[in-house]
Amino acid sequence: MAFGAEELRVLRRALALALHPGPVSAEDVQDCHRLAESLDEAMGEAARLRAFLVADLARYRAALPGTAAGYLTLLEEVLATGYRPDPDDLAALRALRGNPTAAALLSRCQVLAEHDVRTRLARRTARRAVPVAPTVPASRTRLLALPGGLSVGGCARLSVAADEDPVGRPGEQPRKKPAEKPAPPAPGPVPAKPSAPEPARRPVPTPGEVFPRRKPTPPPADPEQRRLAAG
Repeated sequence: MAFGAEELRVLRRALALALHPGPVSAEDVQDCHRLAESLDEAMGEAARLRAFLVADLARYRAALPGTAAGYLTLLEEVLATGYRPDPDDLAALRALRGNPTAAALLSRCQVLAEHDVRTRLARRTARRAVPVAPTVPASRTRLLALPGGLSVGGCARLSVAADEDPVGRPGEQPRKKPAEKPAPPAPGPVPAKPSAPEPARRPVPTPGEVFPRRKPTPPPADPEQRRLAAG
């Protein structure tokens, strides 16, 4: 990719602003945007050209050995764009090693392939060399009740503590395990409240007491008898 004089001026101005931030004019901003768009367009065109060359190279490789001259020329052109030879290219070059051009390309491609393999191995080694923080196995932990914790639903608040050595360090007295608090007594049956004494029941009056029988009125005396009694 080649830059013209105007593009180099804009690129130099953009690098200066990146190293020494300062006020930027609207013209400089527009120039940087145009340069970025030009670079994106050039990179896209280069990618399309490379894809076309790789597809053409596969067609020439499939038609070997009759297309050896065109294949070798096209392989050199594709390598200049950053193409990495695959195993099929290496096998084709080994079959054409009697050709001086093919022998030179084979040496070049083997160097590129070895470089790629070393790069991949270095990346894997770097990933494996990353230190990993040690973790405590689950079997080395136990649950301890925090002193003074509140019980929720009959269960005490718990915390995870690493399993420590009860012997301790040399010269130190062995740590004593904290005495376990007695479990709270289970709630017993609630005593029943004494019932209030029932009021004394009044006797139900009989109909004779409610409606007493009237004494019969004596019949009036005979006038004759009354007169005799009076005389």
